[in-house]
Amino acid sequence: MSEAVHPWVNEYRARLSSGKLPAHSSSHSIDFSTLHQLWHSQLCSRLLDLQSRLLQAKGQSFYTIGSAGHEGNAAVAAALRLTDPAFLHYRSGAFFIERSKQLPGSTPLYDMLLSFCASSDDPISGGRHKVLGSLALNIPPQTSTIASQLPKAVGAAFAVDLTKRLGLDGQWPADAIVLCSFGDASANHSTAQGAVNSACWAAYQQVPVPVLFVCEDNGLGISTPTPSGWIEQDLADRPALKYFAADSRDLAQTYHIARRAADYVRSKRKPAVLHLSTVRLFGHAGADAEVAYRSKAQIDAELELDPVLSSTAALLAGGDITAEQLLTQLDRLVAQIARVAAVACSRPKLTTAVQVMASIAPLRQAAAVPALPVAEARQQLFAFDQHNSGKKQHLAKLLNWALHDVLAQYSNTVVFGEDVGKKGGVYGVTQHLVHAFGSNRVINTLLDEQSILGMAIGLAQQGFIAIPEIQFLAYVHNAEDQIRGEAATLPFFSNGQYHNAMVIRIAGLAYQRGFGGHFHNDNSFAVFRDIPGVILLCPSNGHDAVLLLRQAVQLAHQQKRLVIFLEPIALYMTRDLSQPGDGLWLADYPAPDTALPALGEPGVFGDGDELAIISYGNGYYLSRQAEQELRAQGYRIRVLDLRTLVPLHTKEIIKALQGCNKVLIVDECRRRGSLSEELFTALHEARPGHFTVSRLCAEDSFIPLGAAAYAVLPSTQQIVQQALSLLTVDTEQVML
Repeated sequence: MSEAVHPWVNEYRARLSSGKLPAHSSSHSIDFSTLHQLWHSQLCSRLLDLQSRLLQAKGQSFYTIGSAGHEGNAAVAAALRLTDPAFLHYRSGAFFIERSKQLPGSTPLYDMLLSFCASSDDPISGGRHKVLGSLALNIPPQTSTIASQLPKAVGAAFAVDLTKRLGLDGQWPADAIVLCSFGDASANHSTAQGAVNSACWAAYQQVPVPVLFVCEDNGLGISTPTPSGWIEQDLADRPALKYFAADSRDLAQTYHIARRAADYVRSKRKPAVLHLSTVRLFGHAGADAEVAYRSKAQIDAELELDPVLSSTAALLAGGDITAEQLLTQLDRLVAQIARVAAVACSRPKLTTAVQVMASIAPLRQAAAVPALPVAEARQQLFAFDQHNSGKKQHLAKLLNWALHDVLAQYSNTVVFGEDVGKKGGVYGVTQHLVHAFGSNRVINTLLDEQSILGMAIGLAQQGFIAIPEIQFLAYVHNAEDQIRGEAATLPFFSNGQYHNAMVIRIAGLAYQRGFGGHFHNDNSFAVFRDIPGVILLCPSNGHDAVLLLRQAVQLAHQQKRLVIFLEPIALYMTRDLSQPGDGLWLADYPAPDTALPALGEPGVFGDGDELAIISYGNGYYLSRQAEQELRAQGYRIRVLDLRTLVPLHTKEIIKALQGCNKVLIVDECRRRGSLSEELFTALHEARPGHFTVSRLCAEDSFIPLGAAAYAVLPSTQQIVQQALSLLTVDTEQVML
């Protein structure tokens, strides 16, 4: 043949010709047509892996983690339905190809080669990554799956049956089950352990979670061996988790046991695990030199366990096909893949930043906003709090009312998290919601932030607007990759085809009195500021909190955006601004039809032109106190509440600064890595030399307990003092 081929192809030809194949034996039977189809999917996957390595040597392919040795997962695909969502391990090429055969017109060879070559024609990622994914095949794309896909797979399984209980239509049908595959090394990851535990915890309480975990056990975590028997020991005795096992080199056995496992999950609506014995061939990836950590004898021994050889032996043992016929099919397939690869390599690539970034937050045709509940229904909804009706309220109470309205207006919203049910949340923000909307829409979860956020992703992909609550800002750091690496990246790596519409409510920031420490007084949200596509809203008062929450849900509904809603704990119950009993931080509840602010438009108090103070959250509250003192001294001050923290809308901020060129930024987060750095830079880049800017930030310190906390946080008096310094400074001087 004129095209270069990988040495394995010639070795396989030689074995077919000589009959040097493994002895065939199986305790299960399978018809020739099914076996031949599975062998074909296995061979396609193997040849694609090898073609990718040939292309990589020419600089035409950019990913060589292949599926060699794992091709038995084709039988798992055959045992499932097209409508069963599959969150796949990256060694699932044969699964992807086999599932494609359930959808007429699919072109998996071309699609996968486009992905290998990072072509913008790649139908799933548009050239952004080599991923196995397809909207039509119900395979959400995964990138580097070190177990990070397990929490959202559990969430998706929960969401399928929740849709049925609520009488809603979802992305996947009511009888679907969710497949999630992962490697034996990933099984040890805390993310995997938490996700499996979450599924078991729910199933133990008879909550439907129809998820089939498939652990593809090849005995290696790159170079680190998995102890023999460990995976079975770890997974076989979990409560409420049914254990199945199969040797993937035996396609008949794998197919029948996978069907049994799938039937169990589908009929019982309970989780199960299929422990699939595999082998890893040709190293972890193209750049992995196995000889550095494995002996040649070990490597050669595993080559004899090649599942493609075992499947070939099974085909020939049936007597329905000859070695010569298989050789002919092999040569045709090798030539076909070479031709397709040549075309895929020639297809266009992403060449501009605009093209690359187009799918981070794609503009979608806005869905219609559901109608507001009629007045009688709202009157009944709020009857529990009738004694407070018409009275000004603090932020926590107004947020609670807003959540009632949101859940009444959007039937596909679900609130969930630790203690959000009968307790009403740690600070009472979710009080009475479970009484009004029931335990299917207001759900107490286990104490695991990765599972909470994974549940949010799964719900979003099924068509819900997920509203998870993270009890404290510091707790999100245990699970931030579910936001950064999973939720936020999904539109990017699916070219906008998949989304994670959700509003993540997080109680956070500093200034709590009575208790705290850095876990309850966490004043840093820097983790969210470097995640493309995320929106971060932060209200400082009850009136804005209601409007911003409605805006967040509308963004999730209409534009499928991932919104983080940061609620300042210290202001939840705040009633007064400067004097006890003044009630100046209470607000009326905005009517449901109140116009929403434009995204990024800051709130503005005052029209003074001598100095503008820009802040958010607690800093805005303190700045309003400082403004009162400065006004009493005769100064005309304007105070801006950013409200939208990510992304910063610089044009809107500068518009609100019209007439002011002296600016004090008050940032309750640490000086290093705080929002003030970005804002300071943005103002100078937008209007060079125009603004005289000063920053007041928290110290670069964790927050201690008690009164010592206020030693490292900005205070009202510090704002006043720095404002006075700025008011009297020469306008050419810039204070850092």
